Formats: sequence, C-alpha cells, structure tokens
Amino acid sequence: MKVLVIGGGAREHALCRSLSQDPAVTELHCAPGNAGIARVATVHPVDQLNGDQVTELARQLAADLVVIGPEAPLVAGVADSLRAAGFAVFGPSGEAARLEGSKAFAKDVMAEAGVPTARSYVCTTAEEAAEALDAFGAPYVVKDDGLAAGKGVVVTADREAALAHAAACERVVVEEYLDGPEVSLFAITDGTTVLPLVPAQDFKRALDGDEGPNTGGMGAYSPLPWAPEGLVEEVLRTVLQPTVDELRRRDTPFSGLLYAGLALTSRGTRVIEFNARFGDPETQVVLARLRTPLAGVLLAAAEGTLDELEPLRWDEGAAVTVVIASEGYPAAPRTGDPIDGLAEAESADGSVHVLHAGTRADEDGQVFSAGGRVLSVTATGTDLAEARERAYRAVGRITLKGSHHRSDIALKAAGR
Repeated sequence: MKVLVIGGGAREHALCRSLSQDPAVTELHCAPGNAGIARVATVHPVDQLNGDQVTELARQLAADLVVIGPEAPLVAGVADSLRAAGFAVFGPSGEAARLEGSKAFAKDVMAEAGVPTARSYVCTTAEEAAEALDAFGAPYVVKDDGLAAGKGVVVTADREAALAHAAACERVVVEEYLDGPEVSLFAITDGTTVLPLVPAQDFKRALDGDEGPNTGGMGAYSPLPWAPEGLVEEVLRTVLQPTVDELRRRDTPFSGLLYAGLALTSRGTRVIEFNARFGDPETQVVLARLRTPLAGVLLAAAEGTLDELEPLRWDEGAAVTVVIASEGYPAAPRTGDPIDGLAEAESADGSVHVLHAGTRADEDGQVFSAGGRVLSVTATGTDLAEARERAYRAVGRITLKGSHHRSDIALKAAGR
C-alpha cells in the first residue's frame, strides 16, 4: 500500500511512525513533512490547503490512501478534491469538518442529536457577548467560532478579558463553565460504524499546575486510571454514535477521525468540543499504545468497511508525551535555534521516541526550531510512573536555547 500523509506536525510524525511500522505499507510519503518525518517517509513540498496541488501529488505517487492530518486542509475541502479524483481518503469532507470549523455548527448538531454539552449562546456583537457572560457568570468561557489552532478558547474569571477576546473575533460561542476533569476520546468512523480508541488526557495550559495561557497542548498521557468504568461505552452510546448518525441524516456523512473533548462534570459527561482529526498531543500517546497495524484501519474507514474489522489490540502499559516548546511560546515563539541531543534522547528498544512538530534541517543534517511547539518526547512503560520517568529523562538530554516544558505531565495520575 502506498500512503500519503498530509501535514507537518508531531501528529503527522506520530501517524507516519505508526504507518512506517505497518508491513502492509510499501511506500510512505508526507507533504510537507518536517525534519523528523523525513527519517521515516519521503517528504514533498506542497501547499496543504490547495486541493489541486495535493490531488496532483497523490496522482503522481499513485497513492492507495491519503491521510489528512491537520484541521485546516479538512475545513478547506482538500478531502473533497481527492475523493472527486477517485482517491481513498481518511478525513471528512469540508462540510462535515465544520464540526470543528464552526463551534456554532457543532452546537446545532449536538442539539439535534441529543448530545449532552454546555449551554451556550452564539454572539456576533459585544452587547450580545456581554449579555451571555452575565447570564452564565464566572468562570467565563468564550470560544472563537472558527479555527484557531487550539488557542481560540479563553476561560477566565476576568470579565474584561472575556469581553476582549469576544471583541477580537467575528463570532463567538459563550458557554457555561463545565467543572470536572477533561478527557479526550478519539473515534475512527466510516460514516456509519464508529470505532472508539483508548482515552487520553492532554494539558492545555503553558505552565505547571494548569497556569499560564492556553496552548495547542503541552503534553498528554494514556491510560486514565481514574476514569470511571464504562466511560468509553457511555460516550460511544450518548455522544459519538448519535453525532455520526445525525450528520449522516443531514446527508453530510462524517468519515475519518471524530475527536470528542469531554468534561466529566458533577452532572455527568458533557462535550466541550469536537475536532475533525487526530488531536495533538494525544495522538502521540494513543498511537504509541496501538498494536493493530494502522494502515488497514484507516483504509477501512475510507472505504466504508469498518464493520468488517476485528477488535483493535492495545498495549496494556502506558504512554506519556512531553512537549518541548520554543522560547516565547505561545505568544511570540522564537525560531531558528539549533536542537541537540535528539539521538541521545531516543532509546534503542523503542520505548522512547522523539516526534518533531516545528523543526527543519539544513544540508548537514543539523535540526533547528521552526515553530512554537517544537518536539513531543513520547515514552512507553509498564505503567504511567515508568513512562513518565523515561519521558522526562529523555527531555533532559535535549538542548534548545530558551525552550520550556511542563514538569507535571501525568504527575497526579502516576501517583507521584
């Protein structure tokens, strides 16, 4: 099988790493890729938002499967261009990807499907936003209606800060605050059958103790020893399957990866948000635990044959990923600094691997920072404590001037 992955972050590196280990994959390509992905796949320069360019590349490569990683190409309709040209695509149509591209659209789908979520108002003026904030009270939750690379949400007790965020966006969704721990649950679907993966938890705030500004994610871990028994089955029944069924009813079938961000509140499980693709950094830990070869699962979703698959197999151990971010991230990330210690950080037995997010390499092979989130150091172990210890030991071997990372990823869950 010839596989083309679209994207160039740590999520796509995780996908490429898993696909490169699949015996069914004879050729692996990625566009545009990054310095780390280039070690496991052939990379190609391409505008990932240009459906014609991506389709032409897939045609040149005679790809059997195209996997679209990031949300922006999906919302831009790149999957539609590929499908129109006859390619098998893992990723929803542009219309179905509105589930992530528009918070208001997602709320409408959830209302029609009876999916439990926070009460909310869609606001287009400062006056409407002010009324909504007062209706719910603090803490205030204000979400940019469109794509914002994981940083379009403000949760604050400061009413003025909430109003300022609303004023900076054309349209926002103001929600009631949901208490309780958060869970990320991915599901692969072909538009009818829904196949949930194992849950994970990510850390959005930049600093230890969930302090600092919101980011795209500073780390993640799986499994969740504190999660209630039967959580996956409950979410499949009350959230994932009803959402997929509702989109199919609207003649907008969702085929690809449906990501449910959940809050386990005092009133029950509630949906915080939907994403239309694998999440970053949760993908890094979820795929690190997957033992079923990945390509066949993604192809089955693309071809509508998920119901024919055998149950997925998982490693019974644990995985932890720690994100190393550049100086100034998330406000003003510094780039162009050399990164050293990458080879020393990875283990020979594969229990530690470094996934590249914002990197580039020069002609001599020196790797440099090229983004805000630079690396995801991912480790596996028999339990969270062992995986966490391995991840942080590896982080300590990597040098990047001015970089920062959280030191408390999976700390509480590991019993430390």
